[in-house]
Amino acid sequence: MAYDIGLLSLETLIGPVSRATEALARLDERLARSPVRDGFIERQHFADAAAALWLVGELVHLEDLVLHDAHMDIRTPTHELTRAHAVLRTRRRILSQKPDWALGRDGFWALTGRGGAVPAAEGPKNREGEGARASPVEADGRDDGEDDLLAEEFAEIDAVLARSSKILSGADVSARTPRSDERPDLIYDLDWNEEERLAEWQAVLAETRELPAVLRAAILLEAWSDIEVLQHGIWLGPLLVAALLRQEGLAAHHLAGLHLGAKNIPRERRRARNRGDRLLASLDGIHEAALAGLKEHDRLVMAKSQMERRLKQRRTSSKLADLVELVLSRPIVSTGMIQEVLKVSKQGALNLVGELNLREMTGRGRFRAWGVV
Repeated sequence: MAYDIGLLSLETLIGPVSRATEALARLDERLARSPVRDGFIERQHFADAAAALWLVGELVHLEDLVLHDAHMDIRTPTHELTRAHAVLRTRRRILSQKPDWALGRDGFWALTGRGGAVPAAEGPKNREGEGARASPVEADGRDDGEDDLLAEEFAEIDAVLARSSKILSGADVSARTPRSDERPDLIYDLDWNEEERLAEWQAVLAETRELPAVLRAAILLEAWSDIEVLQHGIWLGPLLVAALLRQEGLAAHHLAGLHLGAKNIPRERRRARNRGDRLLASLDGIHEAALAGLKEHDRLVMAKSQMERRLKQRRTSSKLADLVELVLSRPIVSTGMIQEVLKVSKQGALNLVGELNLREMTGRGRFRAWGVV
């Protein structure tokens, strides 16, 4: 059954739509000329990734996510932590591309794990076109069928090695989604037709093209949840909707933290039986995301001005200014992170932290981390 938008009550929706639009536009306007824009965006990535897991009942600590992203884990990464890091990398990937990439054909299929696959039969097909062999049997006794199967196995091995090299080098690599006939039935519902559900959500995307951007975003958020598009990627929907807000120009200078906004909405409202109530909850979530962004931006601006007072009469070779930028771009920083980024010794890192009077966030003797007050 196709998703039905139904009749929208203008009297009920116009107030929440106006409030969310105004707050989101005000945040984006501030970020357009903000000296802490880059740091704000990085912090939003981390906070929204942690909130995405919180919404599905999993707890991921920000400090663990920051250390995992810096390849400085102090313990074995959990499944939840790796999922949160996938959200983090996807947010960065969307923001690094053009505004219309995520909802375009190539971007959409890449983000949903259905793009970039190399057909296994490509190698044998090329060889058949070459016409290099006149006989179906090689000199060593193997026929074409055996060679084709062997070539497919080597092609799969090469693909795995190439993908591993990209991941180890730090490049963004989309998650590989197996074909429906490859998915284990203990993890996936084999009757769950994701292609059909994706097409249904895209139909809603096309149908709402003439609506205001924020109202359209709220409808798409509700539709993604109602259709249950991906079995193991519920967090992708809000990222695609955030990409839509960026594409429409309402959030042109950042990627809205819609998970972070939904976190401030009671679950009873987000999971209400009535679709109209869920739509209002989505609108309030967008509004809350913008308000949280405004508060975080103002806090970072104040923290930056306070820390810059300590930079007066410093030598031009001082690493203190670099530490200010690092602290503003991460929820927390550890001694190891400061050493690696600023190229200083451990004692030098501790001295710089003391000069900035940063707040110790962990309360531990070992693996200490700091952040802005």
